[in-house]
Amino acid sequence: MMKVCIVGASGKLGIYMVQHALDRGYAVVGVCRERSVEKLDAFKGRITVIPGATNDREVIKRAVAGCDRVLVVLAPMGVHHYASGTAQAVLDYADPGARLVFSCGWHITRDGQDVYSWKIKVLVNIVGRLARLARVVDLDDKVEATRRVFASDTRWTVVRGSDLEEGKSQGLPVWSRHVGDPILESNMTRRVDFALFMVAALENDELVHEAPAIVGCQTPSALAHAASE
Repeated sequence: MMKVCIVGASGKLGIYMVQHALDRGYAVVGVCRERSVEKLDAFKGRITVIPGATNDREVIKRAVAGCDRVLVVLAPMGVHHYASGTAQAVLDYADPGARLVFSCGWHITRDGQDVYSWKIKVLVNIVGRLARLARVVDLDDKVEATRRVFASDTRWTVVRGSDLEEGKSQGLPVWSRHVGDPILESNMTRRVDFALFMVAALENDELVHEAPAIVGCQTPSALAHAASE
């Protein structure tokens, strides 16, 4: 049985990933902050929960031991290198050859060829700076976290999510290498399907060393792209 560690299991995205992983028959180890453990009560008896901060290296070392796959929610909380600390711990302690899949937003770029709308630029440059000054969120640390992932020689994928909405699954999202590509114009994905893409990526070797930007498969831009092929 494949064993997957889900770092950030108690968040909205994490809970969906836990369910998708269980549906695929994986043995699941979930990592979440101690005060959030109760959010995983619905999975009692079906998963192993390791409480602790996800940037705590000892917590991550224990959680990823023996895991074939690791799913990581990169959360830019606070101003204490939470995201980069989490990423570095996973990179350092995951088993050699383990499949690693990290989540982030469209604002992350791998090669600088992404083209961003003014809304995304405002979010990152103005709202992001204000959030950092308030010591709530540090988007720059998320950039640093993914920089470390991109530079590593592990079997990584960084999934870049569009805006998210709740709702029933519409199916596996579609993806492109660069934000600004026409297929991504709708900029919307169901959160349950973001989680689905993360879990599916674990078995898709074509996504190794890729940073796919995703969008819902039933959005107007995705449907228009499919019709044009």
